[in-house]
Amino acid sequence: MITWSKRAALAVLLALPLTAVASPAAAAACTAPVPSTTQPGYTVLDPNCDVNGTPFTALPGATVHTGISGGAAYRIEVPAGWNGKLVVYAHGYRGTGTTVYVDNPDLRQHYLDTGYAWAASSYATNGYDVGQGVRDSYALIGLFRQLTGSGPRSVIMTGESMGGQVTAVAIETYPRAFAGAMPYCGVLGDTSLFDYFLDANVTAAALTKVKIGFPSSPPPDSYQDEWRRQVAQILPALGVTTGRPPVLTATGKTWSDVVERRTGGERPGFDGAFSYWNTATSLAPLNDLPFLFGLYPGLSAGTSNIAPGNVTDNRFTLYRSTDRLWPTTAEWRLNASVLRVRHTASADPGLSGIPRVDGNPRVPVLSLHDIGDLFVPFSMEQIYAKRAAAHGRANLFVSRAIRGTGHCDFTQAELTSAFDDLTGWIRTGHRPAGDAILNPAVVAAPTFGCRFTRGTHPAFAAPACP
Repeated sequence: MITWSKRAALAVLLALPLTAVASPAAAAACTAPVPSTTQPGYTVLDPNCDVNGTPFTALPGATVHTGISGGAAYRIEVPAGWNGKLVVYAHGYRGTGTTVYVDNPDLRQHYLDTGYAWAASSYATNGYDVGQGVRDSYALIGLFRQLTGSGPRSVIMTGESMGGQVTAVAIETYPRAFAGAMPYCGVLGDTSLFDYFLDANVTAAALTKVKIGFPSSPPPDSYQDEWRRQVAQILPALGVTTGRPPVLTATGKTWSDVVERRTGGERPGFDGAFSYWNTATSLAPLNDLPFLFGLYPGLSAGTSNIAPGNVTDNRFTLYRSTDRLWPTTAEWRLNASVLRVRHTASADPGLSGIPRVDGNPRVPVLSLHDIGDLFVPFSMEQIYAKRAAAHGRANLFVSRAIRGTGHCDFTQAELTSAFDDLTGWIRTGHRPAGDAILNPAVVAAPTFGCRFTRGTHPAFAAPACP
């Protein structure tokens, strides 16, 4: 258990922007979280300390700057042989708690080894607040200049999961600020992610003939229990049991086929990924349900707890369980019976609600995604690729498929290779290789994802790469 010091002087000090140079030998004790100066009810964790109580210290030869600015904690680290370039890292979704904290990027050591400085923010809020993530991440560039006395001559934006959306929105909102971007496991399809959560649940209900609803306004807490009762009727008909690997019925297999097509199409390792995600339990407070069922947008009336209304829509979605040219009778029957939902809010063109990702980058974007990820599915890459092509920007987007099952399940080698190829692209103008993610035959091939997968992903079950 972490014991927090509650000295008033330190609390006041931490409420202001700080400059700190740390070393392992001079690590200070963790101080208590301080009240946010911008978000009532929020507290900000000491940026000189990790959540587990471990002090944050500079790596050998580097200098760190930490503090709190605008209600957000920040960390900046600059190597001794700084090359004049900066990486801004955006973290992913952290639930709806009221304590914010900053942490280190996955490639911290590699950035420093290659001469890059890095900066990261806690953001001033939690929840699915992409707009706040964009504002606080962009502010790091000015903060870096203020604290180090030198403005970076080039900035790369990067982030994982929700931070991938922060990355995609940031480079479109501030196109002149960035030289390139590396989202990974990112929500590159903005509200399409929540459409997918809708799709998975309404098709499960339709296939099992369980009548469900979609509240038009945020429902009372009792709705969670009503949803649990409905899910309890759905699961046996699918062959899904909470916390245990599913033994799919014929109906469950059809549902699996539908979800596969809604998440990127037929591809290697999907059956194992489907089992993995249906064995996993969902996020609190629905952590007594299989993963996808705890994400039903009807639980929040489709607001994602930040949008001004329902952002999900499936009125014109054609659900398929096969790849035949024409839908089968069973597919027509599913589409006739599935609950249809109409959106009342859209992705926001600015930084409110759920910001829109246009897919119109002005700088090179190299992205990675696990093909077995069913939290933020692989289809996010395809949506972004189509949008980029529609804007005539296909040449500025490279996507790499990784044979992993978990969310953001990447090895250091995969991330390092991608970053080095992105920086080479920025430096030379030579576009690196990627996967043809919009070609169904390529995606369905047994070797899909082999080219850029480095290392072991134990949960991924498919024939080995040649």
